[in-house]
Amino acid sequence: MTTKLSELTGDYVLDAERTRIGFVARHRMATRVRGRFAGFEGVVRLDGDDPSASSARLTIQADTVDTGNKQRDDQLSKTFLVAATYPTVSFVSTKVEQAGATTFDVTGDLTMRGVTHPVTVPFELIEADGDVTFKATRTLNRMHWQVNWNALTTVMVSPDVILELQLTATRR
Repeated sequence: MTTKLSELTGDYVLDAERTRIGFVARHRMATRVRGRFAGFEGVVRLDGDDPSASSARLTIQADTVDTGNKQRDDQLSKTFLVAATYPTVSFVSTKVEQAGATTFDVTGDLTMRGVTHPVTVPFELIEADGDVTFKATRTLNRMHWQVNWNALTTVMVSPDVILELQLTATRR
């Protein structure tokens, strides 16, 4: 990447067509379920001269979970995420630290099912050509947010869920 960070300073919105908010959950029977959320919106404030002054906010519509299986999607939305009661999953940054030339640790409050916990997500800036693209992978324990259905799913589905993010944002 040849763009200087200072050239990226500004306000951005997530591009829904080029952004992927995905996850991988492992079933104890050795299968992996991949999914994504189709409905979301997000804003990013980048400060290339002072990355610690940057911020981000993301809101995901919980009922837009898509694993390619309608029955499973309905169950995830209704019984795991309880979308009727908690329609959104949100992340609001509280701190941004530059970790390397193009890497950043973004700490913020992640809220699911009405439960909020701080998380730090390691992002890498992978493209800056007018728009910016960041990628990140982070493993979360879904049980911290009470994302579960019943005792059987506690045994059958790993508590660890891998978030796979590729966020492309366009300057406002």
